[in-house]
Amino acid sequence: MSAVVRSAFATHAPAQEVKVALLGLGTVGSAVLDRLQQWQAQEFKHPLRIVHVANSRHAARVDVDVCPLTVAQQVRAGQSDGIRTLHGSPSISAADLDAVESSLGATGLRLIIDATASDIVAARQAQWLERGIHVVTACKLGQGAGLQRFEALQRARELGSTQYGESATVGAGLPVIRSIRELREGGDRITRIAGVLSGSLAWLFNQYDGMRPFSGWVREAGAKGYTEPDPRDDLSGEDVRRKILILARSAGVALASEAVQVQSLVPESLRELPANIAIEQLDALDAPLKLAFAQAYRQGEVLRHLAVLERDSNGQWQAQVGLQSLPPSHPLAGGAGTDNRIAIWSDRYCEQPLVIQGPGAGAQVTAAGLLDDALRVAKLYA
Repeated sequence: MSAVVRSAFATHAPAQEVKVALLGLGTVGSAVLDRLQQWQAQEFKHPLRIVHVANSRHAARVDVDVCPLTVAQQVRAGQSDGIRTLHGSPSISAADLDAVESSLGATGLRLIIDATASDIVAARQAQWLERGIHVVTACKLGQGAGLQRFEALQRARELGSTQYGESATVGAGLPVIRSIRELREGGDRITRIAGVLSGSLAWLFNQYDGMRPFSGWVREAGAKGYTEPDPRDDLSGEDVRRKILILARSAGVALASEAVQVQSLVPESLRELPANIAIEQLDALDAPLKLAFAQAYRQGEVLRHLAVLERDSNGQWQAQVGLQSLPPSHPLAGGAGTDNRIAIWSDRYCEQPLVIQGPGAGAQVTAAGLLDDALRVAKLYA
């Protein structure tokens, strides 16, 4: 949690309790509960009280005298001893999500922490916002989906007078979205945004030296847990598309998803194959990536996978996602490991951009970003 947010609650804990429903008990959702447990051990006062937990199979209310970690363990196991189990369905469905509002009740300060990657959950966010329930999320399928869903979220926030916290959707809680909004609130116009927005692709191109086949690095990244089980999910650039959409919309640019041009790194021959066969044939990546590396090397440049938002020659906003060759002096040429690195140009930062760098993935930092957003909501209504 940021020092500013934490200090605000260390000095004065708000009197109004925030009832919280936690959706998702994977690595991020579990890290949220772990962090809450750490706060309790540190006697850090905060207003958040978990009243509902759910994974993709089960959900449960949490009574005042029951530890949320205990409930989470039982929900994962599908047990009901000591908790009031609501559902045992094979997946999150519309009916399951109806129970969230029941657990939260109809009054008081209510908030949902969406630690899922579920499109079904993301499709419900606007309804919750309109009904007066605040939402904080790490899922990019809300703010980073089609323009219609994005606009529905904005309308719902206004109708429900609610907050939507999405800091954890880009950069795992790095102060990127907040910085963009604060620049705009200070009268700055955002003129360009560019970034290394994928931790897995950042690692791959920080490591790739043109000697070892690129497919070997992809397999190593998979073994380290940096890529999705099917590495085409990372190499396609679709996840980065959603991230640059979120940044564009935070900057006041209502860009449509199809307006983002994405250069996939996945060869045509691999795109329609079953995952297990595609992984066996990853060496199809090697020749085109070696050629791209050699061309960059001859120019004294480095390869980086970037997302860029800027105006075209006609003054229209456009965005591209793909591989670029950068000179060493470029603000995005550096970086290390799986770090994200984002450059923001504005009226204020016109010659040298504001650069934000740090861990762009990881359960602990993502959970911290979610809880930072939750505490900001609590502070607004204290």
